[in-house]
Amino acid sequence: MAFKAEDYGIPSLYQHWVGDKAEDYIGPFFFTMEQGNPRTAFRVEEHHCNAHESVHGGVLMAFADYTLCLGANGGESESVATVSCNCEFIAPALKGALIYGKGEVIRRGGSMVFVRCELLEEETVVLIASAVIKRIRKK
Repeated sequence: MAFKAEDYGIPSLYQHWVGDKAEDYIGPFFFTMEQGNPRTAFRVEEHHCNAHESVHGGVLMAFADYTLCLGANGGESESVATVSCNCEFIAPALKGALIYGKGEVIRRGGSMVFVRCELLEEETVVLIASAVIKRIRKK
């Protein structure tokens, strides 16, 4: 199922990554690529929230992983898998917030990619993350 960014108040230049059932269930999440780096977005809805009406940390971690993996595969169809991911929670985001992700590739090797990202609500950093992502070669 393809989701439309506009239905969530997200600019139409963002697209839905088709094919990941977990991301669709948790999100939906959207992305665009800017000079080889991912820019991601999702709208915090009630089902994303904890008992405090702020987005659950696990949802933010899943969204960070989405952003990091898009950095690793360059927004293309190359399969990748997260080897390690470190997240630091900086500030809460409440129901209704539009969260943006900014990913950056630090180093791309033959089989491993080192990436980092920030998740923001407007100008407020909500979470920072870094990861090592494995490139999965077709046999």
